[in-house]
Amino acid sequence: MSGAPDWAAVRGDFPLLTRTVHGKPLVYLDSANTGQKPECVIASVDDFFRRHNANVSRAVHTLGSEATDAYEAARGKLARFLNVRIDELVLCSGTTFAINLVAYSWALPRLQPGDVILLTRMEHHANIVPWQLIAQRTGAVIKVADLLPDGSLDLDALFAAMTLEVKLLGVTHVSNVLGTINPVATICREARKRGIITVVDGSQAVPHMAVDIPAIGCDFYALTGHKMCGPTGTGVLWAKREHLEAMPPFLGGGEMIKEVRFDGTVFNDPPHRFEAGTPNIAGHIGLGAAVDYLSDLGMANIAEREAELLAHATEAMSQIEGLHIIGTAPDKAAVISFLVEGAHAHDLATLLDLEGVAVRSGHHCAHPLMQFFCVPATCRASFAFYNTHDEVEAFAAALIKVRRLLA
Repeated sequence: MSGAPDWAAVRGDFPLLTRTVHGKPLVYLDSANTGQKPECVIASVDDFFRRHNANVSRAVHTLGSEATDAYEAARGKLARFLNVRIDELVLCSGTTFAINLVAYSWALPRLQPGDVILLTRMEHHANIVPWQLIAQRTGAVIKVADLLPDGSLDLDALFAAMTLEVKLLGVTHVSNVLGTINPVATICREARKRGIITVVDGSQAVPHMAVDIPAIGCDFYALTGHKMCGPTGTGVLWAKREHLEAMPPFLGGGEMIKEVRFDGTVFNDPPHRFEAGTPNIAGHIGLGAAVDYLSDLGMANIAEREAELLAHATEAMSQIEGLHIIGTAPDKAAVISFLVEGAHAHDLATLLDLEGVAVRSGHHCAHPLMQFFCVPATCRASFAFYNTHDEVEAFAAALIKVRRLLA
């Protein structure tokens, strides 16, 4: 798309955003949890079930061919979107599955007692718990790189922690709690110098900015489809071809084989080696439609729009007495975690919901990060390009009203 989109018209692409909640217009500020779906994504899923429903790679009849072509076309769209080869993309249920695939197919056969898995304090549980399970089984040790008070990653401490014992580094591209954008290309470059394998969680990055995986220079990159306007139960693991070819299957079953005999099985080539069973065909076709939609808007336009909304919301919230923003790194995505004095995060979110404002409350699948800031939970407002400046004002007004109720 040349030039900035008509954001009012773009908002009209999202049917759910016309809803009212408790008799008030919905202000949806929970896109870091899941993104809303444009009409074209909904229509693509509906069209598949109405006109093309069949399994993939299992039939020569017309419906089977149509389903397979549409499913593989989605893989191609994702490859172009991320600037990678199509045969390096494993389609899966999301980032959690993708990281577990790396953990069990790459790390488990390779890590030894005393090896170190290095993680950062801001990781989502999906980039912590799988490594804990692998460490328990291999004797590897987990070490943690900490943060600066503003929620930035302490890069000096991270690089100092990249010792000879470190075999794998797990790092989020964008924090789901703080919005901190990590300099993953710089981090991966330093890791490569030391022979450390890198796993980047891109769930909160891909929906909001252009991502060029080769420019990042990581070994593995995981993303979730439902955060980028796609259906739930969809996602991608990208991996260097050399890793995929060396990794054993994670799950066994149909599609991931070339030939099965009782005296042995010949596995399929990657990426299909890691796609056992019937996949979420309709979901990934919908994800392909989401990629088309985001590409048409332009990721640079999306990033600029969300930066404007973030700046507006940050300024408005900073004027509210007793409100404390957690995470003020200089390079942020449109995510604001906050607390209000005298109010539990859950109570605050419940009262905001009565005003039609949807925010998330809780630990956000990031217990270690909550522990770092010495809080049990926060509220989180997360913005997307389909939000408006009027919604930012409505959110601020609701916060002021709730603040008075709790005073």
